[in-house]
Amino acid sequence: MVKLVRFTLIIWMILGGVSAHAEEPSAKLTVQELAEQGDALAQAQLASLYLLGRDGYEVNEKEASNWMLKAAKQGLLEAEVVVAAMYDRGLGLPHDVNKATQWYEKAAAKGHEASLAILGRNQAAKGSVAFSYKTMRLKAAKQIPTEYAKRFLLKKK
Repeated sequence: MVKLVRFTLIIWMILGGVSAHAEEPSAKLTVQELAEQGDALAQAQLASLYLLGRDGYEVNEKEASNWMLKAAKQGLLEAEVVVAAMYDRGLGLPHDVNKATQWYEKAAAKGHEASLAILGRNQAAKGSVAFSYKTMRLKAAKQIPTEYAKRFLLKKK
């Protein structure tokens, strides 16, 4: 009897493992389907897949910016910051400092610390003679899209 139970468990584990691997390609479709249905986090995750070139998606900055912009327009805070950085760099969107500033403003209004710093509204920026707003903004615009894209991909629904 014990051998039968062990055998059954082993078979169940093997079959469970096979079905889990068989379901992986559909996970990509699920994110895409959710994004197409208007789910802001899924839109940001899909944008991240395009931005980083992961899970079978080719790097495509234009697609990444389109999906990230959709998520940002729904008020997803981190997406707003990424869109700002994308405008600042001209990454998939036209280089536009004014639009970048508008998106940083939206995020800062929600208390986003990095956006507040980029706009020169945090204590370090106000109190420092050596602070370079422009240098910090340029560095942030280079780092934010990739770093936030990685974070989006770690988030679970």
